[in-house]
Amino acid sequence: MQTMTPTLDATELNRMDAYWRAANYLSVGQIYLFDNPLLKEPLTLKHIKPRLLGHWGTTPGMNFIYVHMNRVIKAHDLSMIYIAGPGHGGPAVVANTYLEGSYSELYSDISQDEEGMRRLFRQFSFPGGIPSHAAPETPGSIHEGGELGYALFHAYGAVFDNPDLIACCVVGDGEAETGPLATSWHSNKFLNPRTDGAVLPILHLNGYKIANPAVLARISHSELECLFVGYGYKPIFVEGSDPETMHQLMAVAVDAAIADIFEIQRLARNGGEVVRPRWPMIILRSPKGWTGPKEVDGKKTEDYWRSHQVPFSDMDKPEHVQLLSDWMLSYRPDELFDTSGRLKPDLAALVPTGERRMGANPHANGGILLHDLRLPEFRDYAVAVPTPGVTLAESTRVMGIFLRDVMQKNMHNFRVFGPDETASNRLGALFEVTDRT
Repeated sequence: MQTMTPTLDATELNRMDAYWRAANYLSVGQIYLFDNPLLKEPLTLKHIKPRLLGHWGTTPGMNFIYVHMNRVIKAHDLSMIYIAGPGHGGPAVVANTYLEGSYSELYSDISQDEEGMRRLFRQFSFPGGIPSHAAPETPGSIHEGGELGYALFHAYGAVFDNPDLIACCVVGDGEAETGPLATSWHSNKFLNPRTDGAVLPILHLNGYKIANPAVLARISHSELECLFVGYGYKPIFVEGSDPETMHQLMAVAVDAAIADIFEIQRLARNGGEVVRPRWPMIILRSPKGWTGPKEVDGKKTEDYWRSHQVPFSDMDKPEHVQLLSDWMLSYRPDELFDTSGRLKPDLAALVPTGERRMGANPHANGGILLHDLRLPEFRDYAVAVPTPGVTLAESTRVMGIFLRDVMQKNMHNFRVFGPDETASNRLGALFEVTDRT
């Protein structure tokens, strides 16, 4: 049993839980609904998409994380991006960027009203619409959701040389079993707290992949803790299923993680010796398909692999239509949206403003912050070949000289990534102007 001093007062707790319900409602609607977005009339088969595609299981946990990140962004005026590692958690990212307004700003036809919500639902995983994952066109996304294994690499890459940026990186427990992800936990060894930003990894343990248990969800608490301590992290656990308790636990965990990040950076940036710190991470253990149907046709669904994708899809069964109606109404949409379909003002007040919204952060839109490199004239590096067969040269060695000069002109916004063989690949000229990281 976890004990803690509550961080959220009753009003904030209720509002955050309502916001989470709104994101969950929008997520279910994207997967299932073709029409009748606010359920103003009884749900029937004509309101439901003829083919159902999407992934529910990871989505409520990702929505839960998003609302808690919004809270600390507002509290500390943070610059933060959200990287959705779980493969097809697209409903969550789309729902949250829609709630915060960044989605409608980019796509004016998806307006923040009933008609916009109908279009939001209809376009999801539908011909002529949008993919079921966090795709490149999703506001705030720099990571393609179906690209399992690379979320953490992308998070660390985003914060290198961006000292004010925090990347919240959600790692799915199935994704965590891939080789690239298992290796990328070690990226913390390359993070310089003086000149780089920070990554807050959140391991999302909901127990199951598409049809099997997840390995990291099946090892003991102490073994899991030892694993991530060994990776060089300070793991903070948030475990349970009761929403009120979990909101309080998550608020405490996120506050502790942000405080640790601030302290690590303060010590490094105020003239202290830069030693490799133990960065915080959060391990969130919650039910797969959290808040969804407990059972479907008498079979366990929530907290089980059956909720991974679409929990039930045979909508010719009247009982399934009723089950969907009951599920969506359990989020009490009349408490969340006004009659026009807009998020109610007290909930909208939880959203960060302007570029502090994760869907509008400039770091998730490279074209906004991109600076042209100062490049030397490439023709000056041409190898003279007066006649065939008389000149001895190595193309990569010449490229190394060119990259050396590019590096020298762009010491603060150019990096070369060579895991092990920079010199043996004939790029050794770089070391005339830079050390290894």
